[in-house]
Amino acid sequence: MLGTVLHGPRDIRCEEVSEPKILKPTDAVIRLAASCVCGSDLWPFRGLNDVTAPMAMGHEYCGLVEEVGGAVTTIRPGQFVVGSFCISDNTCSHCRRGFQSSCVQREFMSGAQAPRARVPLADGTLVATPGTPSDDLIPSLLAASDVLGTGWYAADAARVEAGATVAVVGDGAVGLMGVLAAKQMGAGRIIAMSRHKARQNLALEFGATDIVTERGDAGVERVKALTEGVGADSVLECVGTKEAMTQAIECARPGAMIGYVGVPHGVELDGQWLFFSQRGLLGGPAPVRRFLPHLIDLVFARKINPGKVFDLQLPLAEVAEGYRAMDERRAIKTLLRV
Repeated sequence: MLGTVLHGPRDIRCEEVSEPKILKPTDAVIRLAASCVCGSDLWPFRGLNDVTAPMAMGHEYCGLVEEVGGAVTTIRPGQFVVGSFCISDNTCSHCRRGFQSSCVQREFMSGAQAPRARVPLADGTLVATPGTPSDDLIPSLLAASDVLGTGWYAADAARVEAGATVAVVGDGAVGLMGVLAAKQMGAGRIIAMSRHKARQNLALEFGATDIVTERGDAGVERVKALTEGVGADSVLECVGTKEAMTQAIECARPGAMIGYVGVPHGVELDGQWLFFSQRGLLGGPAPVRRFLPHLIDLVFARKINPGKVFDLQLPLAEVAEGYRAMDERRAIKTLLRV
């Protein structure tokens, strides 16, 4: 079958790869309904992560179960499922506390930019939908696998409450999902920081009340001006750069929480500065599995439509263009029809 393989910086190919198969009795093999390119895929694509050997790409997925291993008890062939990008058993101590992305058996999903994929620890990782979804729900269910769950975790980690003022740093797919999540959690004011018109429009559609186009110190000053000098109650950091993290912390009021989910690259914080800022930080790889049942219910009830974040759709054979479009900010997020 065809699959996406990264051979080196900006060298992404759709080429023949091995068909997935059951390797352990806890595995499942699914046929994907669709796949997509993640913003975090751009880090190795740009050469910012070392790629020492050809790397199968893709960690967001949903589709029909084709086969399960002998030890799988809760998932069966024929079910439509959504899974997290973090593989987990959902039974260890960390999983039971809601941090499945720190599972003692954690793996990171790979090889999902392809028609079929192997999913380890199927019982703990996959969640079956109430039935086979209509085609128009596929993008939203695919988003739940990572980008929606990650934005939701950013809002959860930032302790967004009803009536709160929330600032979102980052207007990529995760930041936009953070806006959606904050709205669902009842935030009274949502400040989206964006300089791109199409992303601003989508942020407003998802629930943003204010748009801040400035960055860095100017962006912080603008947020302070909007909040009478106080700062935001909760801040979502959805980029992963030092500038974004600094901006997120400085936009927050004392006592606020920052939920950070941008994969960090070059982020270093001064301990004394952080100490006297009196802001809290919680983040990391999102425990998407914790939120999946609720997110699936919201999608099936059509209360949210996170699939709108996919503004470019391509066949799998054109995956390289999908990467380039996101890298050049011509697209927010690329959906791949497999």
